[in-house]
Amino acid sequence: MQNPQVLAALQERLDNTSHTPSSYIETLPKAVKRRIDALKQLQVQCAHIEAKFYEEVHDLERKYAALYEPLFDKRREFITGEAEPTDAESEWHSENEEEEKLAGDLKNKVVIEEREAAATEEANPKGIPDFWYTIFRNVDMLSELVQEYDEPILKHLQDIKVKFSEPGQPMSFSLEFHFGPNDYFTNSVLTKTYKMKSEPDKTDPFSFEGPEIVDCEGCSIDWKKGKNVTVKTIKKKQKHKGRGTVRTITKQVPNDSFFNFFNPIKVSGDGESLDEDSEFTLATDFEIGHFFRERIVPRAVLYFTGEAIEDDDNFEEGEEGEEEELEGEEEGEEEEDTESEPKKDASQPAECKQQ
Repeated sequence: MQNPQVLAALQERLDNTSHTPSSYIETLPKAVKRRIDALKQLQVQCAHIEAKFYEEVHDLERKYAALYEPLFDKRREFITGEAEPTDAESEWHSENEEEEKLAGDLKNKVVIEEREAAATEEANPKGIPDFWYTIFRNVDMLSELVQEYDEPILKHLQDIKVKFSEPGQPMSFSLEFHFGPNDYFTNSVLTKTYKMKSEPDKTDPFSFEGPEIVDCEGCSIDWKKGKNVTVKTIKKKQKHKGRGTVRTITKQVPNDSFFNFFNPIKVSGDGESLDEDSEFTLATDFEIGHFFRERIVPRAVLYFTGEAIEDDDNFEEGEEGEEEELEGEEEGEEEEDTESEPKKDASQPAECKQQ
């Protein structure tokens, strides 16, 4: 490679080749390609080390889940009314405290009216009514799954917990939906388990970006008679081919419901690929499970009040606003370049292209 003639020949080949990464690699000498292959071997080893890193992260998640558990248990007690927070536990200084203080006088003026109204209503409902149902209603990703006939069932939802797989077991996590006694099913807990993989694919190790959900399992719901909202009964007329008589039959067909969440599509284990609709449904299911684990369960009160949703919306709007501003700047620069092009001013700044 120190020979000037070899370098010149290589440069000529590069100049005559379209400059794409793959085409450039093809022009390199075998000795260089051999070194690149060695770098890829190192990259695969890095991917396997990264997989071990995520396994240890999963262990840490399990460890800290045990520390969160007493706090989440107390949260459940406050929500269901099993316990009442002390004055110290319920003390909270909001950002709008000054405004609330200024509005205190106005509130005092209507205190008598409020007391009269309270006399006709339940003065102190138990716990926080419809806590989890309100979260479902507030979060678009969840509200899209909930049908009107699901709502009275979700009002019996008392808690959602995340459980991580035990040490030495394949990586997974489970969602537990705890329900109070209701008129719809006898289960006190409905579960959904998501199986995960944290290892590079043998056929495509460079695609590894951390653990991914690869499959999920639901549970059987023991519906009470006539209360299964995941099916509906339809009537269908049938005509006898020979006699021409008509009879009416009834049959059950699947019905849209959030509770289909506990009867997910199974990933084929025999290597057969799913159709496009099934793949989309499964990917959406994985996304919802991840959202429950990472956002809903840890920050439930903020999704109940809507504060977490407002934060997400503000962040998205900020990104869009920045993008629009950049586009506007680009358009302005293009106009300026067009007007000044005939002058060929050497001091004119080069056009800035957004990557």
